[in-house]
Amino acid sequence: MQSFSWIYTQICLMMVKRRTFPLLIASALAVMVYVIFTLPRSQPGNHQHLYPHHISDQSITPVNDTKHFMVGAYKEHRLEGSSVRIISIFRRDSVQPLYCVFYCGTHWANGTKAEVQMHSDHFGFLFVTTDVLCPKHPDCDPSHVTLAIQADAELAQNQTFLRIQNLVKKEEEEFQSNFTVCWSNLFGDYNNVLQVTQTLEMYKLLGVQHVVVYNTSCGPDLERLLQSYTQEGFVEVVPWPINQYMNPSSGWQPSEHGGDIHYYGQLTTLNDCVYRNMYQSRYVLLNDIDEIITPYQHQTLPQMMDVIQRQNPKAEVFLIENHIFPKSQFEPSGRFERPTWRDVPGINIMEHIYREEPDYRIYHPSKMIVRPRAVEQTSVHSVLRNFGQTVKVPPNVCHIIHVRVPLQGGLTKKELHEDKRVWDYERQLVPNVDKALEKAGLLRM
Repeated sequence: MQSFSWIYTQICLMMVKRRTFPLLIASALAVMVYVIFTLPRSQPGNHQHLYPHHISDQSITPVNDTKHFMVGAYKEHRLEGSSVRIISIFRRDSVQPLYCVFYCGTHWANGTKAEVQMHSDHFGFLFVTTDVLCPKHPDCDPSHVTLAIQADAELAQNQTFLRIQNLVKKEEEEFQSNFTVCWSNLFGDYNNVLQVTQTLEMYKLLGVQHVVVYNTSCGPDLERLLQSYTQEGFVEVVPWPINQYMNPSSGWQPSEHGGDIHYYGQLTTLNDCVYRNMYQSRYVLLNDIDEIITPYQHQTLPQMMDVIQRQNPKAEVFLIENHIFPKSQFEPSGRFERPTWRDVPGINIMEHIYREEPDYRIYHPSKMIVRPRAVEQTSVHSVLRNFGQTVKVPPNVCHIIHVRVPLQGGLTKKELHEDKRVWDYERQLVPNVDKALEKAGLLRM
């Protein structure tokens, strides 16, 4: 086949012989445009590809030639000298030097040595939540990043890259949400549909705009419910197939529960959720799916936090006491034994109004409301690194309504406190739960 340049030369000669100079000029301009916009441009270091071949669309991405995994990459606006933070899962007995390789929008940048920060909370499991800090690279405003065992960008180009999130540092008035809830992982056959629906509808009434849940697996009815809320835009489900990469534990002690990582990677998902919403939400609530962080002196969370924040202007982390409402104790009137809910799987929290008094002689865990921009690393019950002050919210102002198996199993109903706070929202809560279940096709009339 004749080359493009030879054919073009012959055409030009013919045009010259026939003195068709305007056509010649137009043809030359067309070829110049073709060359500029379609032919490969040379890049620093003779790197051939103009764009990463493989960009991950998964929540867990293996790091080539290691036993580690990347979860999410986020531009770091708060730390001097750091460009990108990669939330990761590292195998603690297999740490090795790694390099951050950037794609800079128009060119590649050779890797800079990564700073690996394994979190202090790992509970003795083999894998641990890890932050990888990538130093700033001169002449590079990165859009994608990967971790590699070598610094040569040309060798790393065929690896899988992560899209860098939080590229723009938004101000609070630009955020999509004021309050976002981050739920710990779903796994097993969890199908507690009624309690989850009541919890979601309670959070709506309390002023929450967004709920994020990381889902490894759940029961079929709960799957339908979450799909319905996702279509509505209230819930965001992040697939979390951690069982494809390791043996996750269903508990927090390896000696008792076995496995490679704490509670299906709960600590990793909580940290990723904080960074995912850092410039999307003013506050983030970190709690479990069967817990409701509930104000007791205000009607909504925004009203409560406005007061608490004015009283504590430098506070960024707010600890909320967990209070157990035993599911074995029922209120006697039966006013919420609704026939329409009878066939819906799960706990009816409105029937359980008796609360255990926390035993303050032993460790009593809390969950948190945080301003995510002040959090660097978090655990389940407290932050590990943050930039502001931490405040413990008095339980008469706010505490968690947590309907579950009793913690103090020997207590009788008379030894429990009657707490009907959820009933204060009955007028809106009950019909809203009915509508949500009907919309998901789970209400059997």
